[in-house]
Amino acid sequence: MEVKPLISPSELASLSQECVVVIDTRAPEEYAVSHIPGAVNLREMFTYLATSTPEGLAELRSQFVELLSAAGICGTERIVIYEDALNTGYGQSCRGYFLLKYFGCPFVSVLHGGYQAWLAAGLPITTEVPVIENKVFTASIDSSMMVTTAQMLQALDNPAVIKLDVRDADEWRGESSSPYGVDFCPRKGRIPGAVWIEWYQMMEPNSEIPMFRSTDEIMAMCQEVGITPDSTVYIYCFKGSRASNTLIALKEAGVKDVRNYFASWNEWSRDGSLPIETGEPSDRKIPASV
Repeated sequence: MEVKPLISPSELASLSQECVVVIDTRAPEEYAVSHIPGAVNLREMFTYLATSTPEGLAELRSQFVELLSAAGICGTERIVIYEDALNTGYGQSCRGYFLLKYFGCPFVSVLHGGYQAWLAAGLPITTEVPVIENKVFTASIDSSMMVTTAQMLQALDNPAVIKLDVRDADEWRGESSSPYGVDFCPRKGRIPGAVWIEWYQMMEPNSEIPMFRSTDEIMAMCQEVGITPDSTVYIYCFKGSRASNTLIALKEAGVKDVRNYFASWNEWSRDGSLPIETGEPSDRKIPASV
């Protein structure tokens, strides 16, 4: 059975609760106000900060084996994950999608439009917290999805690998180090040679409920920075959330080899030996739609 990366509210509502695990990535206080019936709250999908060293990746695996087991997930279920809206949670549901696929879960989808799309569809909500039976989650790591700092460093001088920065404009220009504060990280800037498409651009502008643009629109933006369906693309942001959002958009648009530098700027900026660029680049195109 193959499942699409994106699922609509009506499609999710048609699935039997016995056949699907729904994960809510919002803050616990938001989950407590209301949520999709049967959903389990797993905020760590968004908040866990990973490093890409062998030790860091081992810790990432260990932490999520424990968290997912406690959430009643063994890894073979149909899983749907959601956030409030695709443009307000920094791509947190997409980050959860990436993590679950990285851990080897085969049947994972993101609720397209998030909780706001569910509410707009008039579908049921609840405050009831489900009783969870612990299971044993078994991880089967798909390392082909993950870019490490060492791999990104090796790719700097490789024109066959497109380094795609999807952070906000002030982060790209080196005016801020993160979405959590100008000086959250010790250094500001970007990875040398990167091209830029701000992650918001992947979604329909001025839409009441943000949804991904059409595949033709996404590919038009990608082609402006040299990305084709046959490109190898390493995406990064601050901690892999916005990059995961863009990863799904590019995959949906037909780009075959898209990988996530999950530790992203949070790791790169903290190693003073790694090169950075700042300011407005003069020799690389930025999509006209930005």
